[in-house]
Amino acid sequence: MPKLSVVIITFNEEANILRTLESVKSFADEIVVVDSISTDHTVSLCRDFGCRVYSREFDGYGTQKQFAVDQASNDWVFSIDADEVVTGELQKEIIALFTDTSGSGIRHPAYRIRRTLHFMGRILRHSGVGKEFLLRIFDRTKGRFTNVAVHEGIEVNGSSGMLHGCLIHFSYQNIAHHLEKINSYTSLAAKGYSEQGRSFSKIWAAVKFPTSFISFYILKGGFLDGYPGFMWSFLAATYATLKIAKTIELKQEQCP
Repeated sequence: MPKLSVVIITFNEEANILRTLESVKSFADEIVVVDSISTDHTVSLCRDFGCRVYSREFDGYGTQKQFAVDQASNDWVFSIDADEVVTGELQKEIIALFTDTSGSGIRHPAYRIRRTLHFMGRILRHSGVGKEFLLRIFDRTKGRFTNVAVHEGIEVNGSSGMLHGCLIHFSYQNIAHHLEKINSYTSLAAKGYSEQGRSFSKIWAAVKFPTSFISFYILKGGFLDGYPGFMWSFLAATYATLKIAKTIELKQEQCP
């Protein structure tokens, strides 16, 4: 039976990391943590839990996560973020997948998992979230992370199966923390767009917020999630708009 390595990248995740580690310990043959020089107790918490911890300067999500995969002892890896939690249903499913001896276990070189979002005290059921299936478990001899700064993915040579259990994403502690993440992610995204030579018009920046908000709040049913749905739609539209605005700003700086 193949063994499974859990890999996690961290930076100042002391508020989340133990919850994540507890959720994977039942099926992880090892836990590899790559930390981006945290200034809190993340590293000591991980070491006390029994993780193998590496320190590495952050140079992009794709490259950082691939480095973590490369440090694993096993070919099968499960990449989980430090603010995600594996539900009990998913824990049992993963254990069954990697301990099955009947021949009906692992049939694909990769597996996708549904992720839901815990936001402002509740799981969002609408708002354009909760229905995404992310490739998280894979055979590293047949796949690797894309080399991008943000919104990285895993490319695998072969098919991918679907698991029924889900991950719960505890991404935002409060609105201020959400805004910090928006600022960081949009800067990385704009840098990536600029390096790709992409450009946007100021008119598109002006219409991006209202069109995005309508999409999340009305078309994707954010209003059904109450006040958290409204705030998610508002902040998601802000994120989409700032990506464009910062890309325009970078281009203006490059061409005075």
